[in-house]
Amino acid sequence: MATRVLSGMQPSGSLHLGNLLGALDNFVRLQEEHECFYFIADWHALSTNFEDTSRIRFYTREMLIDWLAAGLDPEKSTLFIQSHVPQHAILHLLLSMITPVSWLERNPTYKEKQDNIEGRDLSSYGFLGYPVLQAADILLYKGDFVPVGIDQLPHLELTREITRRFNGLYKSIFPEPQALLTEIPKVPGTDGRKMSKSYNNTINLSDTESEVRAKLKTMVTDPARVRRTDKGNPDVCPVFTLHKSVSSLAVIDRVNRECRTAEIGCIDCKKLSADAIVARLTPIWKHRRKLEQQPTLVDEVIATGTQRAGVVARQTIEEVTDAMNI
Repeated sequence: MATRVLSGMQPSGSLHLGNLLGALDNFVRLQEEHECFYFIADWHALSTNFEDTSRIRFYTREMLIDWLAAGLDPEKSTLFIQSHVPQHAILHLLLSMITPVSWLERNPTYKEKQDNIEGRDLSSYGFLGYPVLQAADILLYKGDFVPVGIDQLPHLELTREITRRFNGLYKSIFPEPQALLTEIPKVPGTDGRKMSKSYNNTINLSDTESEVRAKLKTMVTDPARVRRTDKGNPDVCPVFTLHKSVSSLAVIDRVNRECRTAEIGCIDCKKLSADAIVARLTPIWKHRRKLEQQPTLVDEVIATGTQRAGVVARQTIEEVTDAMNI
């Protein structure tokens, strides 16, 4: 029996280059080796965006188009929208009955986001209970593996704790999901910080070539290199970090060498990185344009994925309610 992989993404904005290199490329590889369930986590998006839900449906559909354009195959992977499978909410409710509040309060992301996200009300139960819904997402499909970066291991460990608690209290239904550790490359945004929707520093998969090149022109470089004739230090330059994620080894070696001797300037260096990004995104753009002209195809993918996911989800809920004598 094939091992099952489960992962999701929040539709809180347009997918960007960091999402592609850090997660989506890996999703595409995994579908060749495992039974994969990938879902768009629209309910999760409410945990920090409940005050403005006006764009969630738009971003949900755009995300699915990006997934298909990047190579996710609905014949190989089950692609679906979280809210279209109500069993996620049912299992979330049942698991919340057995999850101690202290487990949720010690979650490092809970504390980190409360400290760092400004202008949003994060005092809701939904935000505190986010990891329980996350556990329900995984356990509903009895996921064997969850692809995560090392910084996300505490989240998965909480799911494993909830799994052990349920299996110990009632019946051993759920496998303990294992981390499928992925090396997530550090993809800098145009301001030098980590590429993130919340920083407004992204290169989006839906950007045009001219938009990509315009964004690269504004990207920060080595702050100590003021003049064209100044020798640069690639080790502290965000553009060189970007090169390491998108450019060929020949270009990386050239930039690393010629920046240090001032043979190449920042403008030319940025152009080379833009060329690499455009080459990487061009096949996605072509596929994206076709999908945008076939809205019924996208609808069919959603319907098929929802049906497939629903079969598994309903079976799991039957087992859970039987074990809990409900």
